[in-house]
Amino acid sequence: MERRKFIKASGSFAAALTINPFTTFNTNKMKANVQKLCSTCGTQYPVNSTVEICEICAEERQYVPITGQSWTSHNELLKKHSTKIVQLNEKLFEFVIEPSFAIGQRAFLVLSENGNILWDCIPLLDETTIKFIQSKGGIKAIAFSHPHYYSNMNDWASTFNCPIYAHKKDASYIVDKGENVRNWKEDEMPLWDGMKLVNIGGHFDGSSVLLIPSMSKFGTMLCGDTMYLSLSKKHFAIMYSYPNRIPLPIREIKRIKSKLDEISFDTVYGFYSYQNVIGNAKDILKHSFERYLAV
Repeated sequence: MERRKFIKASGSFAAALTINPFTTFNTNKMKANVQKLCSTCGTQYPVNSTVEICEICAEERQYVPITGQSWTSHNELLKKHSTKIVQLNEKLFEFVIEPSFAIGQRAFLVLSENGNILWDCIPLLDETTIKFIQSKGGIKAIAFSHPHYYSNMNDWASTFNCPIYAHKKDASYIVDKGENVRNWKEDEMPLWDGMKLVNIGGHFDGSSVLLIPSMSKFGTMLCGDTMYLSLSKKHFAIMYSYPNRIPLPIREIKRIKSKLDEISFDTVYGFYSYQNVIGNAKDILKHSFERYLAV
């Protein structure tokens, strides 16, 4: 049986035996006018969606839990979760959901003279977050590293009346393409105040980073898990699938190395809250590539 069909079939069976820990309704009982959220990855589906297994989780760079597919909704999240806002430096704030939900991803608000950027999304948009962002001047645009962050991006874009920039190579993973979505297709997309998006590839074909040259001496990179920092903070991994431990071919690692060699940066903020490297990020990346490519 083809892998995707097998996952959907087995997941559907397991889901029938499992009670969703976040809410009491499952796929078959979901109210018709409620946008369901995948409890595992946080992706929000369109109103009246009949999808039984999350398409993002069924893909081999994510996973359907062995306990089966479960769903929740934004309203249910608001009952038990809130957003924690952390200031990382003068121009950068982190948003995380507490208690942790889905894959524990974080979003960033980048403050900039000619407009703020939300880098990646979390699937919870509460009043505290809305008021905080409004107090900082709102959002001029939302930009993404890869599909595991799309979550409820249309809610964010609608609330702050701004465009969403997601790379065209990953357009097929947008399960709810709202009117604010703009799929850019170049290798680089200049923004404003010297900032730009760069398509790196690897984890996803459209995997991208946001470069902010003014935030540190040689530039700051927000990367999602285009690069994945180890718990020791001494090694970057660049893989096709992190949860399923699927590596990239050596030729792809060499291509990505060549691309990153051309980018100036010394500071990186990655997927999880511990993945901050200040001042020596490029040195760590250099040594990591050397280990990858050692013969």
